[in-house]
Amino acid sequence: MDQEDGNHDETGAGARVADVLIPVAVDMAYSYSVPAGLVLNEGDVVRVPLGARETTGVVWALRSGQGGNLKRVGARVDCAPLSERMRRLVDWIAWYTLNPLGSALSLALRAPEPDARPERVRLGVRLAGPPPIRMTPARARAIAAAEGGLLIARSALSDMASVSAAVIDALVDEGTFVVEPLPVADAAERPDPDHLRPALSDGQRSAAGQLAALFGERQFAAALLEGVTGSGKTEVYFEAVADAVRQGRQCLILMPEIALTAQFIDRFTARFGVPPGLWHSGVSGRRRDRLHAAVASGEALVVAGARSALFLPFRDLALIVVDEEHEAAYKQEDGASYHARDMAIVRARFEKAGVILASATPSVESRVNAERGRYLHVRLEQRFGGRTLPDLKAIDLTREAAPRGRWISPLLETEVRRNLEAGEQSLLFLNRRGYAPLTLCRTCGHRFQCPNCSTWLVDHRFRRALVCHHCGHIERRPEACPNCASVDSLTPCGPGVERLAEEVATLFPEARTIVLSSDFPGGTERLKQELQAVAEGAFQIVIGTQLVAKGHNFPGMTLVGVIDADIGLTSGDPRAAERTFQVLQQVTGRAGRGDRPGRALLQTFQPRHPVIKALLSGDPETFYRAEIASREAAGLPPFGRLAALIVSAAERTDAERHARDLARCAEAPAGVMVLGPAEAPIALLRGRHRMRLLVKTERNVDLQAYLRAWLKRGPKPRGSIRVMVDVDPQSFF
Repeated sequence: MDQEDGNHDETGAGARVADVLIPVAVDMAYSYSVPAGLVLNEGDVVRVPLGARETTGVVWALRSGQGGNLKRVGARVDCAPLSERMRRLVDWIAWYTLNPLGSALSLALRAPEPDARPERVRLGVRLAGPPPIRMTPARARAIAAAEGGLLIARSALSDMASVSAAVIDALVDEGTFVVEPLPVADAAERPDPDHLRPALSDGQRSAAGQLAALFGERQFAAALLEGVTGSGKTEVYFEAVADAVRQGRQCLILMPEIALTAQFIDRFTARFGVPPGLWHSGVSGRRRDRLHAAVASGEALVVAGARSALFLPFRDLALIVVDEEHEAAYKQEDGASYHARDMAIVRARFEKAGVILASATPSVESRVNAERGRYLHVRLEQRFGGRTLPDLKAIDLTREAAPRGRWISPLLETEVRRNLEAGEQSLLFLNRRGYAPLTLCRTCGHRFQCPNCSTWLVDHRFRRALVCHHCGHIERRPEACPNCASVDSLTPCGPGVERLAEEVATLFPEARTIVLSSDFPGGTERLKQELQAVAEGAFQIVIGTQLVAKGHNFPGMTLVGVIDADIGLTSGDPRAAERTFQVLQQVTGRAGRGDRPGRALLQTFQPRHPVIKALLSGDPETFYRAEIASREAAGLPPFGRLAALIVSAAERTDAERHARDLARCAEAPAGVMVLGPAEAPIALLRGRHRMRLLVKTERNVDLQAYLRAWLKRGPKPRGSIRVMVDVDPQSFF
């Protein structure tokens, strides 16, 4: 697409044109003339005019030609260019996901803004002068904390001495402390692969040896590292990381949740002597800029981060580890949709790097790939140190139900009490945030629904609010029903973790308890501190959601009680059984990871459900065989392909009309089935009405080509209508 401007005519021999891709939802590059004297290469990041503003883009192609009336490239941005390998990845993502090329670029492009403010200098204080004329207990504590003459951040010194910032400032005024700039921390220190080599078990040594043999050459290779909970998978893939670091090459460790990083960083630091570079939304912009530059230069050898770290500009990438590879959190739902696990495989191919997919409960897709020889299947069958897996039992709620209005059965109550007497920790797991999933009026039956979504508002008693977990709408919980004005008539329906905590406080008033969920007050840092406190035994009873089901090591925890093991089993999602199995296997695996054996009790109304039976048998192969056979018979992934088309609009009639017009143009060939349109399970989301069409194809069908042809001949979205394509959908809301 040409950018015309009659005031900028480039003529003369050797004139060049740059096709610049800009990170906006456009599927083509814009053409600009290259001013004489400006040296550019493909992949360079540049500033260019776009309409009335200036923006950042990437030189996608350079060609000779007269500039004509093209606008000029403004300047080259002083940052790492996009390598040819990264540009191929962006092209591949745009092709595979049917996102515009510019949207795919937005995942990979990070350039400093030209008007960015300089980084604020952080100041610290040092003990350097005589003691103050007037000494107080607070001043004495501050001076004692600063002994040794080290430079300490003001806030850190205040915390260490338990004094206010005013006390520190007063000592600065009196000359006892001097103020100096704190040094800027390195973006990522160099790990020492031999800092603390662990004593691996025989199984771990065998697994590490298999990975070392697989990744010996600079070629793409992939491995599924499957091990029971507590088997030491992290230590095994750390050996592969150490091998790459010895060669001076780079590694990326992807993690599904920021909350998982606290214990991981401690383990990494203990093994390698320094923490890894961290990349996630909780890292400040300036620190991210420094790490981005360090990755591009090759200085940062190991980065751990969320899915967006996949697009960092690694100079010499040797290995990608996808920890907890089965997690749905790896799927990016908004904007340019992609699955980070699958994109890790693609990037590794382009980089000629290795990939380790690690999980105690692998996805069915990865299991099938391993069974068919696409991945090396490395297995750890035993827990580290000879520890046994927890003993699992079901509590049949049709026979041993909890008393009316309560959720903890008598048998589970007895086991928790036994743990308290033994000084051991218990985890009560319920995968529902808040106090109750639904609130209604006993007088008129009014139910509190989100005004923007077709979902019920969740009661959060701790916050005194009703919250939508889809769009974030929040409103104060009223004293009276807004429909009939009845007072004290609102009643919660069903339990959430807050309601469970209320019951625990009644049954075990002497116990130290904590509730952990993704909306934990205080943010990520506070959550990390509390998880560490749990690991150190500060709480006797932990009440938690899926957040506590994965990646954590609580040595003192010997009992896990699953309050409702049936959540998710009745969902229409094709992956419902798989996800329920995974979360229950993971959460029960929190028990018995220390020196004492563990046990888990699953409260269920369906003790003979295949998922529950597979868990109780202690043989996951029972589940995988049945689930893989079911998927193959139905032609579902990985034996077939799926894509969802979500049509949304401000008015329901517009969304419905466009979806029906689109369906009439489907022209599905052999091997392709188009289902719908039908209302999406959440028919109203963030104020937009939603209709869904589902495309199901045989494995050998070119799904992307079919979708492109269909959308090209179909009606074009107008007004508020939008059509979103989700290739390989992971959720069906």
